[in-house]
Amino acid sequence: MATGLVRSLSVQLQRLAGHVIRPATAAVGNGSYGNRRWMGTGALPLTALTEEEQMMKETVARFAREHIQPLVRKMDEESRMDKSVLDGLFQQGLMGIEIDTKYGGAGSTFFTSILAIEELAKVDPSVSVLCDVQNTLIYDCFERFCSQELKEKYFPRLATDLIGSYCLSEPHCGADAFALRTTAKKDGDHWVLNGQKSWITNADHAGVFIVFANIDFSKKYKGISAFVVDRDTPGFTVGKGEDKLGIRASSTCPLYLENVRVPEANVIGELGKGYKYAIEALNVGRIGIGAQMVGLAKGALECAVDYSHEREAFGQKIADFQAMEHQRARLATEIEAAALLVYNSARMKEQGIPFVKEAAMAKWYSSEVACHVSSRCVEIMGGVGFIKDNPVEKFYRDSKIGQIYEGPSNIQLNTIAKCMDAERKLSK
Repeated sequence: MATGLVRSLSVQLQRLAGHVIRPATAAVGNGSYGNRRWMGTGALPLTALTEEEQMMKETVARFAREHIQPLVRKMDEESRMDKSVLDGLFQQGLMGIEIDTKYGGAGSTFFTSILAIEELAKVDPSVSVLCDVQNTLIYDCFERFCSQELKEKYFPRLATDLIGSYCLSEPHCGADAFALRTTAKKDGDHWVLNGQKSWITNADHAGVFIVFANIDFSKKYKGISAFVVDRDTPGFTVGKGEDKLGIRASSTCPLYLENVRVPEANVIGELGKGYKYAIEALNVGRIGIGAQMVGLAKGALECAVDYSHEREAFGQKIADFQAMEHQRARLATEIEAAALLVYNSARMKEQGIPFVKEAAMAKWYSSEVACHVSSRCVEIMGGVGFIKDNPVEKFYRDSKIGQIYEGPSNIQLNTIAKCMDAERKLSK
């Protein structure tokens, strides 16, 4: 799809594989910060990018603008991702950014994934979340917890043509994952899964699913285990997609498991550790959602600012009214603060520094900012912002999900408070 128009990201991202992210206090070399350039050594701002990162950011932006943007309205109306977009994401190396090159992936960095997720969200948050789930939740579970056998089986395809889906939520439990009711019973060298999953992202397109089920309810959450389930497994059914408020092109479906036989080799990690794996992967995924929300907010503000410089009222551009100047200044500052939280948690994750609190902060604040910014942008554009011909209307609808999935806002606040209490105890 993108041949001859966008330089192959897989090649560019392989260049990034050899790039080492250094702590800000020891950063060296050349790079960029927005439209500004930096050179030499010393401490750098969190948003400073190396030349390779900046190149990747610009390439993804161009790909999104040229190949996704013309299809956004159609995909939203039809509630379906265009196949050319799915193919393009794989062709550009965006579905296996961290997967090792020996498996056909780009072998790049987590921060690179975050930049890609953000740039895609500036054009369509629906495409962004598909890329996000693949590169955070799915990759993280396979890389950290799966056997070498499972990695060798699935990584080559996840990098080239296979979409993954992460299956935790159920009809009666979302944030309360302890309460999941899907069962797994041992039968010889297989596990038999029964139950139902709800609101599963990427389900319509996915060929492989990470499914969480309880093997022993007497052990409560310590009975939760994780399994790799192929789409064509007998008894496994993907239900009708949900008719959603926003991110409509992103598939969200229920799953039904009726005597689904999974080979013992498809158990992820250790039995009884599924809840631990689920939460640790979600901690990583929340940084990705933060990046999605930052990109969404940037996309909405860009549309509104462009419009304000074109629209005239009372004999002048509305952008020149002081009230409008103040509004866009406030919104830009909120976005910058959200980006700093996202970038900081991403850099911490790459450096092996505990980041649970920072990821929760990034996810919570960026989702609040996305909702506020997109709402204000609708108001800035007036009637034009309220119609579907304008992207801001869609950004506004898409923003709400950031406060809900991969842990709603109140759960993020709970996490932040608990981390603060733990830090306080350690400091005494």
